[in-house]
Formats: sequence, structure tokens, C-alpha cells
Amino acid sequence: MSTDQPAKNSLNALTSLKAGNQTYHYYSLPEAAKTLGDLDRLPFSLKVLLENLLRNEDDTTVDRSHIDAMVQWLDDRRSDTEIQFRPARVLMQDFTGVPGVVDLAAMREAVKKAGKDPALINPLSPVDLVIDHSVMVDHFGNASAFKDNVAIEMERNHERYEFLRWGQQAFDNFRVVPPGTGICHQVNLEYLGKTVWSREQDGKQLAYPDTLVGTDSHTTMINGLGILGWGVGGIEAEAGMLGQPVSMLIPEVIGFKISGKLREGITATDLVLTVTEMLRKKGVVGKFVEFYGDGLKDMPVADRATIANMAPEYGATCGFFPVDEQTLNYMRLTGREAQQIELVEAYAKAQGLWREPGHEPIYTDKLELDMGEVEASLAGPKRPQDRVALKDMKAAFELLMETAEGPADAEPDPKMTSEGGQTAVGVDNSYHHASSQMLELDGTQTRLDPGAVVIAAITSCTNTSNPSVMMAAGLIAQKAVEKGLKTRPWVKTSLAPGSKVVTDYLRVGGFQEALNELGFNLVGYGCTTCIGNSGPLPDAVEKAIKDGDLTVASVLSGNRNFEGRVHPLVKTNWLASPPLVVAYALAGNVRLDLKKDPLGQDREGNPVYLKDLWPSQQEIADAVEKVKTDMFRTEYAEVFDGDANWQAIEVPESKVYEWTDASTYIQHPPFFEGMGEEPDPIEDIKDAHILALLGDSVTTDHISPAGSFAPDTPAGKYLQEKGVDPKDFNSYGSRRGNHEVMMRGTFANVRIRNEMLDDVEGGYTRHVPSGEQMAIYDAAMKYQEEGTPLVVIAGKEYGTGSSRDWAAKGTRLLGVSAVVAESYERIHRSNLIGMGVMPLQFPEGTDRKSLNLTGEETISIEGLSGDIKPGQTLTMTVTYPDGGTESCDLISRIDTANEAVYFRHGGILHYVVREMLKSA
Repeated sequence: MSTDQPAKNSLNALTSLKAGNQTYHYYSLPEAAKTLGDLDRLPFSLKVLLENLLRNEDDTTVDRSHIDAMVQWLDDRRSDTEIQFRPARVLMQDFTGVPGVVDLAAMREAVKKAGKDPALINPLSPVDLVIDHSVMVDHFGNASAFKDNVAIEMERNHERYEFLRWGQQAFDNFRVVPPGTGICHQVNLEYLGKTVWSREQDGKQLAYPDTLVGTDSHTTMINGLGILGWGVGGIEAEAGMLGQPVSMLIPEVIGFKISGKLREGITATDLVLTVTEMLRKKGVVGKFVEFYGDGLKDMPVADRATIANMAPEYGATCGFFPVDEQTLNYMRLTGREAQQIELVEAYAKAQGLWREPGHEPIYTDKLELDMGEVEASLAGPKRPQDRVALKDMKAAFELLMETAEGPADAEPDPKMTSEGGQTAVGVDNSYHHASSQMLELDGTQTRLDPGAVVIAAITSCTNTSNPSVMMAAGLIAQKAVEKGLKTRPWVKTSLAPGSKVVTDYLRVGGFQEALNELGFNLVGYGCTTCIGNSGPLPDAVEKAIKDGDLTVASVLSGNRNFEGRVHPLVKTNWLASPPLVVAYALAGNVRLDLKKDPLGQDREGNPVYLKDLWPSQQEIADAVEKVKTDMFRTEYAEVFDGDANWQAIEVPESKVYEWTDASTYIQHPPFFEGMGEEPDPIEDIKDAHILALLGDSVTTDHISPAGSFAPDTPAGKYLQEKGVDPKDFNSYGSRRGNHEVMMRGTFANVRIRNEMLDDVEGGYTRHVPSGEQMAIYDAAMKYQEEGTPLVVIAGKEYGTGSSRDWAAKGTRLLGVSAVVAESYERIHRSNLIGMGVMPLQFPEGTDRKSLNLTGEETISIEGLSGDIKPGQTLTMTVTYPDGGTESCDLISRIDTANEAVYFRHGGILHYVVREMLKSA
């Protein structure tokens, strides 16, 4: 069904309302309820899905049985019914957006080769791509850092930006927000999101909920504004752009009741880390979470968005907040038009989507938090759900050291002073730890100890979208400067806001100058440290870490701290509120108890404690009052224009992209090579070798890292052969338009552990026929030459983390036919299917350990050659090196009929191209 075709409207639900000076037509849930029965206690998020079904009823993709199943959910509180969801729009960032546009360009090439018009491949839904993942913290701690980083970004990414400029003019319904503007989720929250969408249809203005899917996991942030949206793989998003619905099971919905108020000194970040821990323990993977309760009455959208943002970290598909007065307040603050705000209020109230005091929907299950119980917290050292109370941080790190390396001998010692009379943690030469290292920074001898904070970054959409925590960071900086405190010399500091509005209000509040004094100068508007673009550490610091094999720390206000993500040399990474990031930059080491130990000394030599700097809620509230609507209107007035550098990029006006072999950023991917009009039959897997034998919680960062890579890696060698100097490698994330780099980077994270090898860290495996240890890429190419199929075996929560389509694309290009794991995270499972890789699941009680797998075995899987159906049982036979065999059942994690169709076609994009060619 086309997006402009009216629905069947079998329930006579189409009616109208007036908002402002405009009449809108809409598919009314109260009207439908006259036939369906009372819908009032359906969760708000499911009401949004139900409206989507009413509006798209066509008796093909949506029929009455799907609508009835939504009503039946009220009785069962869960459902096995598959529905087709059509989001209003698609959001992309450039790391996932570039390969998305590369795929669209490749699809146009395939259509052209088939003798049809390439313009058949065109987004049917509105798409916004925000360039926010490319800026790196190369320069920091000085007034020219922003200018210098932007200059490097434009030079480093010129090929990519040229390609996106081409896409901007080649595709309809496709807008690009240029670099240096903000983080996609913050731009979405502050500007793009409408809460209620409207468009003309049959001469009438049709209103409906603003919904979206995005190619970044943290698309969920927009749920704080009453907009239902979540992250999908880039592959699935591309299909959505091209008119394919998102196939999903009607989800379970977990109600999370919020009551009480945060205590003095507790931040929204502390709240979200507590919520994340609680929901991870509850188990909400693949479920919706919906927040309710009277605690929402005074919770601003900024705090709601902070919680909604972290849905991937607590494992839910989304964390939804219904529309209420706080929604309207935020829309007014951020400069939305009065007509739009009136529509949101009128529509939400007419549809039963407005949160009323005391209203409690029916939920699958519930849990509750009194915000008064939240305490100051961080999370780490490598998972966002592993919350550690601030008072327990020292003990947590000591335990980590004991379990990882044996006991840490030395305490950081605050006796020796550095410049300005401030104590320098861990500089007392009389108190050495075996691995502590002396180094010289800015002409001064100092010492780096275990636990040293080498990166302190205020970064990421999660927290920089929230004025309360940003102002708190500014207030701490201001008070620290007044007392004469300085950042420790080994700390790399950075400030990367999610939008230019942050810069405006920090400046108006008088805080930017103090932040600059402590080294938190503006480095760029982008994700930076949170996605691995932390840039290099000073040479002396890197050398000290390597020489002493030091376990050091980063503290960042981000949402991700997986192994190897922030910086390859930084083994422990701690998520914290922006004010705590400033505090740890002053303290310089996580092995201090900031509740008791001083951060440093003032000019008179008196100890200064965190409590001396921490602002009151009233001080923060007074600062937040300085955030004004005009700031948003000014900064977003020319959001799509870009600076002179962006505007100067020239591109050819052509429907089909002009590929060039010389490019090391953009290459024509091989996905559609040899694609016939009909898909090849699926065959059973026979005598496959195991490419990697992996444990639990293998993330998409492990499978497809986003950060930097070394010259001696397969990707580094490839680029050097192409004449690229190592200093110009950029990152894996920025190279996602080049499949040659990304194949070589698959399973190449420096912290991944392949259990086929003993005590080896990094992307290596054993090529079983030769017995030789080599890079996973090199082994995969050898197996391809030998015609040997491959599988990957893994533990629980395979594919946790970012919605990274290259984790599936790279897997496919390495020749992996199937992944067998104990469980999957939602998006990666979908991405594997979207690339034609079969996700299979061990039944309860069976795993790699019970089968005694070492990686030397061969694997055969039967049941694929028949009709592929959702959830079917297949048989895996393991042949051991001694000739013995063992068989077990496996469960297909193709969960829906649509997914089965996509898999039969070799992937979702192949299916879309074939369908386009048939209809042309």
C-alpha cells in the first residue's frame, strides 16, 4: 500500500478535529472503540501502534485480525501476532547513513543494469540524516580546538561528505543536516520531532502520531517527547525508506511507575543509571517499557529524554513517556510553532493519548521506583547496566584490580603538590606501585598510577541534551576555578555538546569560561568520545600506559562504555553525569572516594571536597532559567545550510553515483553481484568450520568496531597498500562506505576473545586445516578460497549494543552462513536476517560448553533446504576431530513471516530490488 493511499476504514474511525485555525482528519481510537470495546487502559505506546494499523488497513499487510489482536492484548497482556508498522519517518546518522546511501546507490546501479529507471530506488518516507559521528577529539584543552577539529574533520571526511552531498540532490525525501550542527538525537528532540505529524491526503489534512525508526540505537531518546520510535539496523531502515513496513510482534509492555522526587544533589544521570540497572535485572529485551505515575508530573522532558535515550542499555525496544503538559512546555521552550503545539494538545486529548493524573494502563508486568531513593552513581567498567554508587567507586576499582591483575599495592597519594599548590593524586615518589610510570607533561615530572583518569569527556546525546546536568557541570567548574583548582595534567578533557544551543546557554550562564579554564573547551558538536572518537592520548601518556601495562580509566557522560570502544588503551570506562566528569578531571583518579577524599587544595592549601563544589538544586534551577526559546529558534533557523566548507563541496548532478576505484571511503559493495530475478534455493550447511567461538555479551562493537585501528591490522595494511598514511586512517566508523575496510575490521576489536585460542585478545582465529593462527579476516578469505562454509558460535546476548548494520554485513562478506548463540539482542538478530545470515539459538541446557566445542570441530545444519518458516527447529551435527559426532536441536530465530521472506531472498535489500523490478 502506498503511503498516500487511504485506509479501508472498516471501523468507520475517520473523523475530524479543530486545532488552532486548521481542521484535521484522523483515525479515531474512541470511534473505533465503539466497535472494538473499551481501549482506555491499553498502554499509550500500543495505542500509537493501534492507530497505525487503523490508518494503514488494506486487507493485505493490515487486516481486521491484526486490529483485533491489539484489543485481545488487554486480556492476555502479550501476543504472538505479527503486525506491520509503518513509521512516519526515518532518522539516520552518518556512520550508519553513509553505508545506507551506499546501498541505495548500489541498488540504483542494479536497477540500471536490469534496464530499468534507477529513480525507482527513492525514499518514500521522509529521511533526515544528521552528520554527527565523524568529528574526533584531535585537539583539546585550548581555544582553537573546535576550529582545528572541524578543519581536520572536513579534510579527513571530504570523500564521504561529497558522497552525502550527492545523495542530498539525487534522492527525493532526503535531507542532510551538515557537520558541526549537533547530535542526531538531540536535533531530533529539539527540532525535528513533531509529536503529531500531519500531511495532505485527498485534499484533507491528515493528522497522526509522529513515529520513526532510526539507524542508531539511541533513536529511543525521542520517546521522551511522546514520540514512538526505536533503533533498527541500517538495512531495515533502508527497506522502510523504500516502502517496506517494519515487521514486528505485538510487544509485551512493562509499566515502570515513577513516584517521589530526586533528593538534593542527585542528577537525572543518577536516575537513568538506576533505571537502567533495575530494568536490566528485570529483563526487558524485545519489550516496550512505558513510564507512568505521578512522579511524571514535575519531570521535565529533558529528564525523560535522558531516561528514554538509554533504552538500548536497559535492553528494551523503547522507553515511552506519554504526552502531557510537560510535553507542551518543552515544545514551547524549543520554539515549535503555536499551531503545532495546539495540534499536539487537541489530538492527544481526542485520541486518549494524553496522560491524566492517576491513570494506570494495563501492563504485562510492572516495577516501581521512588526517586527519593536514587543515589549518586556511575556505571562501569564496561557495561552501562553495571551501576556503582559514587561512595563505592574506590572499592569497585580495587576489586577490579585484584581480580584482573592481583592486588593493587599503592593508593593514589595526595601528598605531593603540582603547579598552583593543588595536590596531584598519585605523585608521591616514595609510594610506588609496581606498574606506576613516571612521565613528563608540559615540562613537569609526574606519575601515572593505576586508576588514573586519562579521559574526562562531557559528551553524548544522553546528557548534553539536558540543561540541568550541563549547568551543574558549569557550576562545579566555576566554583573550582574560584578556589584555584586545576585539572590533573594527564587528563584529556573535552566538551562536545549535542547542539549549538548548549553553547549558547553555557555562555549566557557564564560557565563556558570556567569550563575552558579546566580544559573543557568546545571540541565539536558530535558524539566524539562516546562512539570511540576520543582521538589520541598525549604521546607520553600512551607510552606510560603501554610501558606499565596500566589499567587506567575514562569518565564520560555518554551511554556506552563497552570494551575497546572509548580508546584501545583505556581498559575501564565509567559513565557519569557531566558534573562528576568535571570532578574526576580534578581528582585525576577513580581510586579515590569522592565522598571523603579531597579533590585537591585551594590557593591557601586547604583541602577542597566535592561537597564544597556541588551546586544546590536551586542554583541549578536558577541557571536553567537562562535557557530561552530564542536560542533554539536562532540555532535551528538554518539547520540544513551548513558552513562555507560544506556549501563549497561540488558534486555531479546524476541519478547514478559515479564510483571510482581510487576512493578509500566509498566503494561499490558486492551485495548485488550475480543477483538473479529469482533467489537461489537455500541449502543445508555441510561441514562448516567455526570461524570464531565466542562467550557472553559479545557486542556489535566487538563484531564491528567503530574506533581507530593500527597499521598492522588487515584494514591498516589494505589502506597502506592504497597509499594511505596511518595518520590518515580515520576510524572504522568513518570508513563504512568501503566494504574492503569493513570486511577486514569484522571481529577485529582489540578486546574480543576467541575461545579457539588461549590467552589471545583481539581479532584472531585458528585456520583449522593448517593449524595456523591468523587474523579472522585472513582465515575467512582462506576458507572462501577452499570453498568451506563458516559458522560463528557464541553465548548469551549476542549482538548487544549499537544498531550496527556492518556487524551483519561484515559477517556475511566473511562467508559466515549462520550464527549459533544462546540468545540475541533484538536489532542484531534482525540485521543478520537482513543480510541473509541465519541466526540460530541453542535450546535451554545446550551451549558451546555442554557440547565441548573447541573450534576444531566441523558443523552441519539440516532443515534449511525446505520451506523456511518462523521459529522452526533445525538439527545441528557436530563432528569432533576424533571422528565422533553429537547432534542437537537448534531454534531458528527467524521470528516473523516477513523475515522468512527476506532470508529466502538472501536479504531484505535483495527482496526490495526484486519487488521494484517486478512492479516497474
